[in-house]
Amino acid sequence: MLSAGHDANIKLWSLRLPNTDDGEDAAMMDGTTEQDIIAVDDPPEQEPSKPIIVYPGKTPFNSIHHHRYQPLFATASNGVHVWDETKTAPVTDLTFGGSSETVDVVRFNMAEASVLASVGSDRTMCLYDIRTGKAEKRIVMQMRSNALSWSPTQPTVMLLASEDHNLYTFDIRNLSTPTQIYKGHVSAVISCDWSPTGTEFVSGGWDRTVRIWHEGDGRGKEGQMYHGKRMQRVLSTLYTQDARFVLSASDDGNVRLWKANAHERLGVLDTRERNALEYREALKKRWKYDNEVAKVLRSRPTPKSIKSAARLKRTMEEAAKEKEDRRRKHSRQGEKNPKAERKKLVIAVND
Repeated sequence: MLSAGHDANIKLWSLRLPNTDDGEDAAMMDGTTEQDIIAVDDPPEQEPSKPIIVYPGKTPFNSIHHHRYQPLFATASNGVHVWDETKTAPVTDLTFGGSSETVDVVRFNMAEASVLASVGSDRTMCLYDIRTGKAEKRIVMQMRSNALSWSPTQPTVMLLASEDHNLYTFDIRNLSTPTQIYKGHVSAVISCDWSPTGTEFVSGGWDRTVRIWHEGDGRGKEGQMYHGKRMQRVLSTLYTQDARFVLSASDDGNVRLWKANAHERLGVLDTRERNALEYREALKKRWKYDNEVAKVLRSRPTPKSIKSAARLKRTMEEAAKEKEDRRRKHSRQGEKNPKAERKKLVIAVND
């Protein structure tokens, strides 16, 4: 396991626990009981484990991510650097030419493993290729992005969590406009992560909520908004590998485990119970366009603070739209044509 921090050091740790060798099976064969093994294997008080290797850096690190197949990892600090596990200095500097940004997050593409991306403090998102050893493309957006995540099933699709309360999916083959905008948060979105199935993703924001989204549905998954009285600003979110649970880390110092489907029953189900649940889901899909059924499906128990913030945000958006309409109305014909919201996001694309 690799870790990087503001002490400008990268550390490689061993996940092997003390006193967990293959001698346990041999002891059982000799007639030793399980209680004896537990008593023997209880480790005595010892000093915290030390890292295997320490890679010294020159600046504090904000993010680290490992290559899926090769012994390489990338770090984000005042630039993007690629390291080899066998060397104590970076082997490649991928920083975009003329850039003076602080890189916040870096991520390898899980399908096309030689491609990686980063987001920085100067509102940019950059694409890199370790085969060419340079930055391939950079876009400058209206607002800063706080997190990014690659789709596990579509190698060209990337998800960005933005300061403007929205999430965006991009196709890296055309970065001039996002493919979809996801609205729902009432404050900055801090983290995001794709489900292993590639059909859903989770986000956490400054509004103290965790939300689950269907890909391609900008309104959000029906009823899937999680919150708690004591939960503060959500700093990190993560899907489990079986796609059944979501982990969230918040500013109150707690890690919480949520069900990806809030209504899903845990435990072993017999055939009768499983058939009943499948029948209910089929009824929901059949009657989802009925007004009363749709109202129940859309109902979300929302905290009062979130409702107030959403109402205020809606008022501000309506006022901005009215101002733009009046400005267009009193301008020369063709001088200020209406512009789609997707085309307003990206300011410049640099190759």
